[in-house]
Amino acid sequence: MLDLNSLDDNSNRNSNHDLVSLNVGGEIYTTTLDTLTRCRDSMLGAMFTGQIPVVKDNRGNIFIDRDGKVFRYILNFLRSSALDLPDSFSELALLRREADFFQIHPLLEEIRRYEASVPLSLRGGPLGAMIIVNVESKVRVLHFNLRHGPENYELRTCAVRAFTVDLFCTWRAFLALLCERFSYKTSQCLSSLRPWNQNRLKVEWVPKPDELPQDQYDKQRYQGLIVCNPEVTQSDDIMFMQRSPSEITDMQGFMEELLKVSLAEGFKVDMVTPDPAEILNCTSLRLVKG
Repeated sequence: MLDLNSLDDNSNRNSNHDLVSLNVGGEIYTTTLDTLTRCRDSMLGAMFTGQIPVVKDNRGNIFIDRDGKVFRYILNFLRSSALDLPDSFSELALLRREADFFQIHPLLEEIRRYEASVPLSLRGGPLGAMIIVNVESKVRVLHFNLRHGPENYELRTCAVRAFTVDLFCTWRAFLALLCERFSYKTSQCLSSLRPWNQNRLKVEWVPKPDELPQDQYDKQRYQGLIVCNPEVTQSDDIMFMQRSPSEITDMQGFMEELLKVSLAEGFKVDMVTPDPAEILNCTSLRLVKG
């Protein structure tokens, strides 16, 4: 078995067929260094050429904390350069997310071609899958000092609105799709949403009012929410998938995006509370995949 910690430039060139044992989220795989470095500019390529340090489990397997079951399709793509999915495959959104994490760009392109060729009704997802959404909005009043000089401060008051979405879904891949679509935003960075567990996602954000200084917003550890809508462009007969970020400033904006994604994946609105005619202003919502 290949000892990655002892690789140098010469041994890299001579050991491409050595075996590597992986523990991916609890699933054990055995493959070759040549397969893992097939896409040199991917995260796997960086890991197994010594650019990123690796971690081993207590049995000596290289440990990667990602979805182990979906990784088989990633590994098979690296082996054959072909995307082979069973007819009943129902986790395409999760596979796309994992391919994006590993930055395997040829696989992402194959997934996009697959999505474009398969009707929505055949893309997977269990019939009867359910989404239950509960939303809440609260107004908070902030008092802060606005500094005008070394010893010149002015007391200011500002109201901020905090939004909370508690979402339960029986289809795990759909939660992964939502986490891919939405991101938290601070003045320093963007960060991905993460499910609480396999079936639950909680989203909390506070849009920044114009009258609230950025440093005061950051001091409260508030974060905004953005959505990245995929946009397809064409250049020289080649299709490109780009993402156009926009900020979610109210609950109506979030509900609109949620409905876009869920309806596109075959869900139908089953219940709206309190008023079915005001779905964007609801407090709870249930969707079912039929």
